[in-house]
Amino acid sequence: MKTLLSACLCSLALALTSLAQSPPPPAPPQPSPPGAPPPAVSPGAVANPAAPAQLPATNLPPGAPAAPAPPGAATSPAAPGATISATLSPAPAAAQSPSPTAEEKTSGGVLGSNWLIDKFRKGGPIMWPILIVSIVGLTVVIERIFWWGGRWFRRDPKRIEKVFTAIENGDVAEASRLSRGSRDPVLRMMWNGLNHQHTSLQGALQVAAGIEIKRAGRFLVVMDTLVTLAPLLGLLGTITGLIRSFSFLGNEELAVQAVTGGIAEALIATACGLGIAIFALVPFNFFTSRVSNLEFELQTAATNLEVMLGAQAREMEIAGATHASGKGASI
Repeated sequence: MKTLLSACLCSLALALTSLAQSPPPPAPPQPSPPGAPPPAVSPGAVANPAAPAQLPATNLPPGAPAAPAPPGAATSPAAPGATISATLSPAPAAAQSPSPTAEEKTSGGVLGSNWLIDKFRKGGPIMWPILIVSIVGLTVVIERIFWWGGRWFRRDPKRIEKVFTAIENGDVAEASRLSRGSRDPVLRMMWNGLNHQHTSLQGALQVAAGIEIKRAGRFLVVMDTLVTLAPLLGLLGTITGLIRSFSFLGNEELAVQAVTGGIAEALIATACGLGIAIFALVPFNFFTSRVSNLEFELQTAATNLEVMLGAQAREMEIAGATHASGKGASI
């Protein structure tokens, strides 16, 4: 029980830690360094409207004044009748648009890192009890799986047959020795009965069988409660979400957004409650059937042990009566 509680607390702490962590802020865009060369423009591409257009070449008559050169450009006298083309320096390259961050890439995916946290927050405050119920249910299922797996390896049907063979041969001491120290529940019950056969064989067998059944059915009540409680919590989340939705219907500005958020809250809580109930129902029925099978095995072994010991006791009584009558006849 202490191991189960510690596992529950550790799982709850891990869940709260993951929920408390917020996603990292997106990285700011990296502007291009000053003086970087402008991006190359492919032929046929549309020119940037912000950039100044190239001035067409003009034919100046002889003796006309030349066009002013841009600042910093080298000037040289133009020959008469030469064609002069003036171009403006290109504008600096615009800042590149920021690349999509990891959050934008994973926010839309079902398997994203923040998808579960986002749905948990949208589910409303009822999601916290649902989270506790899910952690407890998962811990109980894992504990029961390990327990029944260990019992499967602890079974020893060959030794049970040896014990019954020794009882049929009338060697009760050998049968008690074979059943001593075993981890099989059936052999433990038989050993308890063989050690108390002179006082109350049936009572000893019933007590030992009850202890084994109680160990096998541990935490089944918890699983049964979770199967019933999880859908009720989901239904409660549905009601609270609908109440929240209808409370905003009077406000025309926030009506659509608030109503859709409340309906999403109701649906998320209902889905989580039903999912936990379905997850816990299948192991609960399986473990219940295993407990019933173990109870049947214990009852069968106890009945066989009572019949064999009763038959052996009657044989001893008949042998003793025959021996006593033989002595009386000889006298």
